[in-house]
Amino acid sequence: MLAKGRKVPVRGETAAAANYAFGPLEDDLIIKHRLLTRTTTTRGEPPLKKLQKKFSTFIIEAGKEEDNYSDCLRLSKAFLQELNTFEIPLLKSKAVIDANIKEKENFNDLKKEINKQILQAQDDIEDLKKLLEESKIERQHKEECEAIRKLIAMQPPRSETQKVITELEKEIVALETENTVGSRLLELRKKQFALLLHVVVDELQNTIDEDQKSLIEETRMAIEEHKGMAEDASGSSEAMAVD
Repeated sequence: MLAKGRKVPVRGETAAAANYAFGPLEDDLIIKHRLLTRTTTTRGEPPLKKLQKKFSTFIIEAGKEEDNYSDCLRLSKAFLQELNTFEIPLLKSKAVIDANIKEKENFNDLKKEINKQILQAQDDIEDLKKLLEESKIERQHKEECEAIRKLIAMQPPRSETQKVITELEKEIVALETENTVGSRLLELRKKQFALLLHVVVDELQNTIDEDQKSLIEETRMAIEEHKGMAEDASGSSEAMAVD
């Protein structure tokens, strides 16, 4: 899989590109393997493998009991040269890693600072919201005060109002006095009417009593007269009978 090249799809080769393209997981594995083995291309022998071969050849040659000092020296130089060649990308990678770590630290510091500024901005927004609410309330109070001021300005001056109040108080006092006089007069009229009614009732009772007495007397006289007329009539009848 590592030796297979990744073909970039072009126009008209979409279906064919699907057969050569790697998935995201395979891409990550390939990149990780290349970083570990210092493989920068899919062609040729990886540097780490070449270094391993150089080292193995030197160890094998050094392990021989023959007089091969010159060969060991040559192989050791080749191994050291290959090691230096392999070390240079490592130093570059270390420098890149250190730079990335520093950049990450700077990024973290910047992130902390941004988060701090965000929190400060949120606090400022909350303070501004409170200030806005207070400003709205203050504006509402000012509008209410302005409406009251206009309403007061539409009213007459205090001197005229006080004059009207004084006149009304005088009218109230006069009406109360008139009411008191009227109440007393009404009470007097009630007493007079009660007395008059009592007198009228007494007079009426006396008149009724006298009328009753007169009626009784007239009735008695009428009865007596009737009796007299009856006696005269009976006497005449007896005389005519005697005749």
